[in-house]
Amino acid sequence: MCKNILDVKCNNKKLFETAITHPSYTTEKELSPLNSYERLEFFGDSVLKLFSSEILYKKYPEYDEGKLSKIRSFLVSDATISKIALDIGLERIIKLSESEEKQGGRKRESNIACAFEAVLGAYYLDGKQEEVKRFLEYQLSKYIEEIDNHFERYNAKAILQEYTQSKTKELPEYELINMTGPAHAPTFEVQVKYCGKILGKATGSTKKEAEQNSAYKACEVLGIIKES
Repeated sequence: MCKNILDVKCNNKKLFETAITHPSYTTEKELSPLNSYERLEFFGDSVLKLFSSEILYKKYPEYDEGKLSKIRSFLVSDATISKIALDIGLERIIKLSESEEKQGGRKRESNIACAFEAVLGAYYLDGKQEEVKRFLEYQLSKYIEEIDNHFERYNAKAILQEYTQSKTKELPEYELINMTGPAHAPTFEVQVKYCGKILGKATGSTKKEAEQNSAYKACEVLGIIKES
């Protein structure tokens, strides 16, 4: 019987073991790539999007598909789902190669997020669809409120691009100017320029997050978004 990672009993042990096996482990042990979580991650990604879409559709009947889609993109991002995975301790049981372990792979956001999606896929295939849905409704609720309440911050890149396109044909340019910290948990610093002028600099745990934060700074400078 599988471990109850989502506080849900899982009966297919082989399926569950596959869901927590990183590709580096199968390579190290000379196993078939099909024994890693990649196929289940592919399926679990769809499960996550399906249930998060249903949750958002029912929660916000007044929002059009464009805004629902944007909220969902932030909701199912590696940054968000890796936090949920860490909250339930999933990173502790991921099977990694010795090399990946030494390089900090157990704390790497992408590894944790991929394993989480694979676990969702495993539970779904094990017949626990309703249990997975209830789990996601509970776990995603606080992030949904955060994203909706601070939507401009999460959507700053799109807001900045729309603004600049209304002024000129030139688009904002994002440049990585610094990266610090260990390989498994780096901090990226990005600046955004428009028409040759630096409008904002910011950091983030991923390049994408740093770009979003720098765009928000730029929007504040341009007066598109009021200062928080």
